[in-house]
Amino acid sequence: MTTKLGRKTRGLVYAIIAVFVLVQIYPILWVTLSSLKSPDELADTLAYQLPKGLYLGNYVRAFATSGLLRYLINSTIVAVLTILVTVMVGAPAAFAIEKLRFRGADKVLSYLLVGLLVPSFAALLPLFEVFNKIGITDTYLALIIPQLAFNLPMCVYLYAGFMKEIPDSLLEAARIDGAGTWQIFSKIVMPLSRNTTVTVATYNFVFIWNEFVFANTFMVRSDMKTLPIGLNDFVGMYGQTDLGATYSAIVVSMIPTLILYFFLNRQVISGMVAGAVRG
Repeated sequence: MTTKLGRKTRGLVYAIIAVFVLVQIYPILWVTLSSLKSPDELADTLAYQLPKGLYLGNYVRAFATSGLLRYLINSTIVAVLTILVTVMVGAPAAFAIEKLRFRGADKVLSYLLVGLLVPSFAALLPLFEVFNKIGITDTYLALIIPQLAFNLPMCVYLYAGFMKEIPDSLLEAARIDGAGTWQIFSKIVMPLSRNTTVTVATYNFVFIWNEFVFANTFMVRSDMKTLPIGLNDFVGMYGQTDLGATYSAIVVSMIPTLILYFFLNRQVISGMVAGAVRG
């Protein structure tokens, strides 16, 4: 009786998971398959029908008739620079809070975590006025600075949660052997924090890659637009006349995040678990 009940429960759980997965995957499959259909197929076939062949003309038109490549480059530059600076600032800050144990370290961490409660749009108008006065609108700095500020609290929190679990005896042994603070951090702590670094980079990349509000406010010139803004314009301009190119542009925008999660999902999960466990 218990075995049958267990099998029914397990089957119900699998069914729920299957439905959830289907709901998540179907839009991606639908857009991808639509991007591979010729204009005639898009006009004459049902949305869920498979394409007759791999028609790549939609992708060619998507890059040829818009600034899609430029939008990709801008988003990549902003994402990479923001992630680098976030890790370079957040990891040493977490190390100082958890391992150097200066006076008021817990208060500093609590103060940083307050940043998680502040909505990004609350700072939109003040930031625009400041950036406009100092002349950095339509520059990468206008996107890197606010995203760094709003991403840093989570970065410090994840690093601090993991570094708290590193045995002090390990660091003391390195210090006895003559290692300085910077050597301990760079040669011992950071290599041990690899999964957390991957988690921070992935989390920030997805957030930055999809960020719309700051980019829509601070970027006016078309050659400085990031992918979400450029894609929005692309859909508005071509969505009514060239659905194939529009679907292709959407697929191109999804590829980096899908690749990132496909190859790094285990490290991300490990990093989130390690960083979230605090005594």
